Amino acid sequence: MSDGAIIRLRRHGNPAGPRLALSHGNGLAIDGYYPFWSLLRDHYDLILFDFRNHGQNPRHTFENHNWNQFVRDLEQIYSASQERFGARRTTGVFHSLAAIAATMQAQRFGPRWDPLVLFDPPYYPPESHRLRSVQFMNEEEIADRAEKRTPGYADPMELAASFARRLTRWKPEAYELMARATLRWDDRANQWLLACPREFEAKVFRTNRDTTVWTGLAQMPVAVKLICGDPDVADSMPPARLGQAVAAESGVAYEAIAETTHFLQIEKPHECIHAMETFLRAQGVVG
Repeated sequence: MSDGAIIRLRRHGNPAGPRLALSHGNGLAIDGYYPFWSLLRDHYDLILFDFRNHGQNPRHTFENHNWNQFVRDLEQIYSASQERFGARRTTGVFHSLAAIAATMQAQRFGPRWDPLVLFDPPYYPPESHRLRSVQFMNEEEIADRAEKRTPGYADPMELAASFARRLTRWKPEAYELMARATLRWDDRANQWLLACPREFEAKVFRTNRDTTVWTGLAQMPVAVKLICGDPDVADSMPPARLGQAVAAESGVAYEAIAETTHFLQIEKPHECIHAMETFLRAQGVVG
């Protein structure tokens, strides 16, 4: 990247198929979404990457772990993927953090990933919006939790067990997958440490405050579909309601996946793919 950070791109699937780029939410890693993207390998050319200080990427600075740098990174990632793998139309399939950053990129720099399929993006509502205080309190709460996360483990299965206790809707295989994707072995500490340190994760939650991303969604330079969690389930998270509201206000395509939360791709991957492909057919990406 422009400041020396390294981001590793990986290519999977069918190089003759339509190209999709996929990335993840804050504190997570795209390898942990394998129950979702593994179902796409036969038909799509897949470009996978983690955001800086996540997943497979080496640790870089806390100072440059911020939204503006994420957008700059996406610019370089887009250019590098077109150069290294061949210039082709590439759909962006992004969750949460990645969805916000890709929206910001399109608003600032114009068409890049085209179209955009955005899973449960936690857009920050404008002042006086009925959901503004809900999202502010939610992001403060999850930032507080992030700061208190256990920083290291003797075995990744300890983190997998923690995920299983809290996130009961996930596909059973996802707990270990996400644990291994978000930890890395550290010889000096003699344990598995969070790839994205807890203070880095908390910083992203606390600084997701750009209201222009919400208000600019109605003028996006590429087609967008929001695929969100179910706003009516008992364990619904605020992004599900945010997506429903911003779609109604901006006019972008929207679909909620019944009986899912913020982690819908890991909970109901087949249903998420159906919702995505319905949109991609309308955009001429798949037949």
